[in-house]
Amino acid sequence: SYLPWFEVFYKLLNILADYTTKRQENQWNELLETLHKLPIPDPGVSVHLSVHSYFTVPDTRELPSIPENRNLTEYFVAVDVNNMLHLYASMLYERRILIICSKLSTLTACIHGSAAMLYPMYWQHVYIPVLPPHLLDYCCAPMPYLIGIHLSLMEKVRNMALDDVVILNVDTNTLETPFDDLQSLPNDVISSLKNRLKKVSTTTGDGVARAFLKAQAAFFGSYRNALKIEPEEPITFCEEAFVSHYRSGAMRQFLQNATQLQLFKQFIDGRLDLLNSGEGFSDVFEEEINMGEYA
Repeated sequence: SYLPWFEVFYKLLNILADYTTKRQENQWNELLETLHKLPIPDPGVSVHLSVHSYFTVPDTRELPSIPENRNLTEYFVAVDVNNMLHLYASMLYERRILIICSKLSTLTACIHGSAAMLYPMYWQHVYIPVLPPHLLDYCCAPMPYLIGIHLSLMEKVRNMALDDVVILNVDTNTLETPFDDLQSLPNDVISSLKNRLKKVSTTTGDGVARAFLKAQAAFFGSYRNALKIEPEEPITFCEEAFVSHYRSGAMRQFLQNATQLQLFKQFIDGRLDLLNSGEGFSDVFEEEINMGEYA
């Protein structure tokens, strides 16, 4: 499914597994038939499937929370803060990234969990949570990718001609990178992010996701100052105004690079489409910008 309802599908699969174990074939078929005929409900709506089975449609506009969000919870438990920061930096620079793990559920959680920390942007390139053995050649692809590899295949991958690939081994909590991506990001933003992540390391709630949201707002929140609004003309985005807004050389260099990234271009195009169509937008990213005065 293209719907990012991980917790809902996990619950439904457990119900189906329970029916299978108890040989309740009628209930099994009824549940699948009900789901098949069900129109996609709105966020926050409770859907009752039977007397004992229901689920609430997740609101993907909200920040993921721990422990409710399985992917983020498992990712944060499995990977230490330093490696999370390195991975975040690698994604911001749209590198070729391999995540290795011996447990498939943890592997997929780390792929989905790490990608979710780019919000309000989205990974725009090759995205494969678990790469099948017959597609290992994808690891040699020249374009950016975020790919999960089971540990049993890593020896074969190591024998391939891998150039400039970032590799995170979740089992050993080690990260290999030929780049200085984290060091090249503006230090004040990364230091704040690191401190926030350490503070929320033992707490529940959306603290982890909000820490990354604040970093995204610090990096990209000034995009609103670069919107050009002329009477009777479509709203456009001025890259030069976006970059020159900051005095810091490190921030300017980062933003200069960012304007060439697909994740940033897609974000800006999406915002412009909403503005020029008259729809407008309001989300937690814009709320964070308003509260933090990043713009």
